[in-house]
Amino acid sequence: MAKRAVRRRARKVLGEDPVALVWCEIQKTVPAPPKDVHRAAGKGRLKPGHHWLLYVGGVVFFFVVIPIMLIGKLEDLTTITRPSSRRRSPGPRGRRSRPPRDGATDPTNGVFDGDWNLTAGQLLLRRYGHSPNRKRMVMLARDRICVAASPRRRLSPNKAAGFRSVAEFPLDQARVEGEAGQPRGFATFRIRFADGSWLEMGRLAEPEDADHFLGTVSD
Repeated sequence: MAKRAVRRRARKVLGEDPVALVWCEIQKTVPAPPKDVHRAAGKGRLKPGHHWLLYVGGVVFFFVVIPIMLIGKLEDLTTITRPSSRRRSPGPRGRRSRPPRDGATDPTNGVFDGDWNLTAGQLLLRRYGHSPNRKRMVMLARDRICVAASPRRRLSPNKAAGFRSVAEFPLDQARVEGEAGQPRGFATFRIRFADGSWLEMGRLAEPEDADHFLGTVSD
């Protein structure tokens, strides 16, 4: 279960004890919105922030690892004394069947309903303006659903006590749909809004919280 400090923070954010809560993420790539829609929403960031160590790793890879690899290739070439006298004739080249790219048949990639002007689409447009982190806490109260986020780039679901509410919906405006007993690691749920839009969440953290959350919404 979530640590006591996290539950205390959830109680402070909601003003009451949550009925259920769970840390979750959007587990698929969010499709790029149309440019005019993105501009109208304030041109907010569309991708999560990365820790500075990732950028350091990229610099080391491009300026250290790649030059070493190229030097190794050049050394291999200088050891060749003569070219091979035989050339293999290329065999018949048929077309390889390529698997469809993720989201090729579904432009929304299964993330949301596809309408950027409705509630779910607007939440996605402003998602990383609220927090550079992928994780969100969805909390169920007696009369509303609360989506909370931490302003930090990195957090641990067990220790994150600095999250705050970024969106709240009364129960006549949103509901959570999910099934109990889903395989851990693959469980998902949807937040469905009154305007017909929906948003799918997955990667549910803390198995006990996830089981309790899904059991609550499936009742």
